[in-house]
Amino acid sequence: MPVTVLLVDDEPLVRAGLRAVLDAQPDIKVVGEAADGASVVPLVRQLRPDVVAMDVRMPLLDGIEATRAVLRSVDSPPKILVVTTFENDEYVYQALRAGADGFLLKRARPSEIVHAVRLVAEGETLLFPAAVRSLAAEYGNRQARTMLERAALTEREAAVLRLMSKGLTNVEIARELIVGTETVKSHVSAILAKLGARDRTQAVIAAYESGFVAPA
Repeated sequence: MPVTVLLVDDEPLVRAGLRAVLDAQPDIKVVGEAADGASVVPLVRQLRPDVVAMDVRMPLLDGIEATRAVLRSVDSPPKILVVTTFENDEYVYQALRAGADGFLLKRARPSEIVHAVRLVAEGETLLFPAAVRSLAAEYGNRQARTMLERAALTEREAAVLRLMSKGLTNVEIARELIVGTETVKSHVSAILAKLGARDRTQAVIAAYESGFVAPA
């Protein structure tokens, strides 16, 4: 089955460009479009896309609030890929904190756009650029540090979280630590449970905000 995508952007040309790139792939299908975040929840419920490519800045309801609305009100919500013009945009960081799963620049090459959608759909790695990591570190706070301390990660879980924070997939982490992929998956599940994180992105944000890892 192809990865299904809902495009959300207030610029028709951007939506048309993304649709042309994604629909050209045999394993990806654009199933709908929206011009504002206010339309996202009903469309997600109707179309059940695997991925929502969400512009972060829109006039009526921006990508941050739209992301929160989807995660709050939709059962088994789709992956959300933030699409924006500027990589160091604080809006992007806030959208990731709100629960978005990845990040994509509008000026990305077609191959990068396709790769981003596939990665987010798989859910095993991150699209979390250096500029956003720096923003996360700047937002460091005592609450995040306390949460990491209370999580009491084992030595191996801590190692896995550090590698997750570098954007490595489960297979790459397994290769790095010389363990099986299933073992890595178990560690990732344990990390998410201990941190109370919805997904890898939320766990990595916590890692940067707490100072557990530092941006390169």
